[in-house]
Amino acid sequence: MQSSLPMVPQQHSPDAARAGSYAASTVELGDLKRILVRRRFWIFGTVALLTVVALLYGLFTPALYSSAAEILIDPQDLQVVTNDVNPSRISPDGGITQVESQVSVVQSTGVLMRAIAATNLTQDPEFNGQGLLSRLLGSASAEGDRSVQTLDALRRRLAVKRADKVLVLDVIVTAKSADKAALLANAIAQAYLVDQASARAKMARDASESITARLDEQRKRVQQAENAVEAYKSANNMVMAAGNLVSDQELTEINTQLAAAQSRTAALKAQVDQMRRQSGTADATSEAMRSAVISSLRAQEATLVDQVSQLGTELGPRHPSLIAAQQQLRDTRQLIARELGRIATATETDYERALANQQALEAKVAGMKSKSLDTDQASVRLRELQRDLEALRSVYSNYLQRAQETREQINVDSTNARIISNAMPALKKSWPPLPLLLLGAIFGGLGLGTGLALIAEYSSPTVLSSAQMQSAIDAPVLGVVPANSGTGWRWWPFGASSAAASSQKTDAVVGLALRRMFSSGQRPADWPLVPSILVTSSPGEGAQRSRVARLLANAAASRGSRVLFIDANAGGDQKDPQPGILDVLRGEYAFEAVSHYAAGSNVAVLGRGRSKAVFQEAHGIYFAQQMLARASRSFELVVIDGGALADNLNASPLVAMADEIVLVATLNATPMRDVTTTAQAVSVMGRLPTAALLVDEAA
Repeated sequence: MQSSLPMVPQQHSPDAARAGSYAASTVELGDLKRILVRRRFWIFGTVALLTVVALLYGLFTPALYSSAAEILIDPQDLQVVTNDVNPSRISPDGGITQVESQVSVVQSTGVLMRAIAATNLTQDPEFNGQGLLSRLLGSASAEGDRSVQTLDALRRRLAVKRADKVLVLDVIVTAKSADKAALLANAIAQAYLVDQASARAKMARDASESITARLDEQRKRVQQAENAVEAYKSANNMVMAAGNLVSDQELTEINTQLAAAQSRTAALKAQVDQMRRQSGTADATSEAMRSAVISSLRAQEATLVDQVSQLGTELGPRHPSLIAAQQQLRDTRQLIARELGRIATATETDYERALANQQALEAKVAGMKSKSLDTDQASVRLRELQRDLEALRSVYSNYLQRAQETREQINVDSTNARIISNAMPALKKSWPPLPLLLLGAIFGGLGLGTGLALIAEYSSPTVLSSAQMQSAIDAPVLGVVPANSGTGWRWWPFGASSAAASSQKTDAVVGLALRRMFSSGQRPADWPLVPSILVTSSPGEGAQRSRVARLLANAAASRGSRVLFIDANAGGDQKDPQPGILDVLRGEYAFEAVSHYAAGSNVAVLGRGRSKAVFQEAHGIYFAQQMLARASRSFELVVIDGGALADNLNASPLVAMADEIVLVATLNATPMRDVTTTAQAVSVMGRLPTAALLVDEAA
C-alpha cells in the first residue's frame, strides 16, 4: 500500500499480493454454521411458533374418519353376445389406461348424484352447507343450490386412487363420523356399478332405436329394387325359373340333348360303315356278338357240325340220318344269315333315325341361339339390377338382425366390475394426525427459520470469514483471535498479570500477526522512524479493538521489545484528562513528558490527552513524525489504538505516519457495512488498511 507521505515506507505482509485472489462473497456455504448459531433465535422462534400452531390446530380441529371401498375392474367385459354394442378391446398396456379413466368416472357428477340421492345427503348439515354458522347468519339455500353445495362438499371429501400395476380402485370418503364415511364409500361404489350398467343399457337402447329408425327406409329401398327388377323382366319378356331365365335353361337342355344325339349318330355310323366294309354281313359286328339269338344259333350250328362229322364217319354219305343232319345244318345257317341281315337292316334304320334327330336338334339350337343373343343384351342390365337388389337385401337383413340383438342387450349387463371389499367404519381418526403435524411443524420450522436467518443475513451481512474480509478491504487477514470470556479485560494493565490472562492460542495468533507484518524486509534498516501499528475498527467494536491493541503491545513486550502504547481512542470518559497524544500532536508537550511505563512491564503508555484545541493536520503530521523519530531511540515498536477512525478525525496524522493500519472486526457480529465505512474513512485520510485481525467469539 502506498502512503500519501512518500517519506514513510510501507510494510507489506507476504500475503498482501494474494489478497486480490479472493472472490467477493457475501455469504459462503462454509460459514453457514456461524450464521445459524448467531441467528438461532430466528430458527427456534419459528419452530416454537409453528409447533404451537400445529398443536392448537390438532387439539381444536374436529376429528375426521376415512373409509375405503375397493372396486375390481376387468378391462375385458363379459362376452354375453357375439355382436356386443360395447366390444371389449384391451389396450396394449394391459387395460391400465382404461381402468385409470374410470377414476374420473367414479368422481363424475352422475355417479355422485346417485350416491347423494341414495343416502339423502342433501339433508346432512355436514355436506349441504347449512351448518351452525349459516343458520346463525340466517342464510338459506334453494334445493338446487343445496344439491350443488352437497356435490362440491362430497367431492372435497372423496379420493379415488389406483395402486400401481393393479386394476383395483380405492374409493375413500372422509367424514366426521366413521359410520357415515363407510356408508358414503359403499354408496358411491354401488352407484358406480349402477351407473355403468345404466350407461351400457342406454347405449344399447340408443343403438336399437337408431337401427330401427333405419329399417323402414331400408325396407322401402328393397321394395323399389324388387319392383325395378320385375318391371324390367316384364318389359323384356324375361321369364325366370329357379333364379335363371327359362330360355337359358331350355338352351342348356337342348344343347345337352344335341350332344347326346351326336354321340349316338356317330356310334351308329361307325357300325354301318363296319358292316359295309364286310360286304353287307354283320357277322363280326359287336351287335352280332351281343345278340342272344345269334349266340344260340351258333351253338346249334356247332352241335350239328359235330353230329354230321360223326355220322359221316360211322354211317356213310347216303345214310338218311346223315342227310337229315346235313339238312338241319343248312337250315340253321340260313337262320343265322337272316338274323344277321335283320341286325344290319336295324342298324342302318337306327342310324338314319339318329341322324334325323340330330339334324332336328341342330336346327332348334340354331333358332334358340339367335333368340338368346337378344336376351343376353337385356340380361346385362337385369344382372346389374339383381346385384343392387341382393346388396339391399343383405343390408336390410343385417339391420333387422342387429336391431333384434341390440334390443335384447338392453336388459343384459356386460360390465365386468364388482365390489371386492365393502367399506368398514374406521377405528382411528385420519385427521388431524397430531404426531405428523408436530413433526412437520418442527422440521418445517427448522427449514423456515433457517431460510429466514439466511434472508436476514443476506439483507444485513456480517463478517463471516477471512476470505470475505480480505475481499472487502483488499488486504490480508493476519489471523483470528479467540474472544476473551472475561468482562474486565478492557482495562488490562501491561505486565505479567496481563500476559497471564491471555491464552496460549491468543499469544500464538498475535505473535504470528506481528511477524507477518514486519517480515517483508521492505523497511530500510537505517530508517529513523520507529515501526508503528495503528489499530482501528468500526464504532461498535471498541472493546475488541482495544483488547487487540493491548494484545499486540503485550506480545511484543513479552518477547523483550520496548513498546510505546498510544491510546488515541475518542471514547474516553475522563472528566479531567491528563496531557497525552493530542497535546503532543499540537506541539505542546514532548511525548517523553506525558508517557509513563506500566509497572513491571516494557510498555510505556501514552494517553489520549486533552482535545481543548483543534490542530492543523499538517502540523499534526510533522509532530507525529518527530515523535516517531525520537521514539526510535527508546522503543522498538509503537502500537496505536486509533479508535473508530470514522468518528476520530484527530487520529489522521497518526494514520498518515503509521507503517501498518490493522482493521479489527468480530466474526459473525460486525456488519459488513461498518467494515466498508471504516475502510472508506481510512481512504479519506490518505491511506488504505494494510491488514486485518478477526475476533472469534465462538472460539
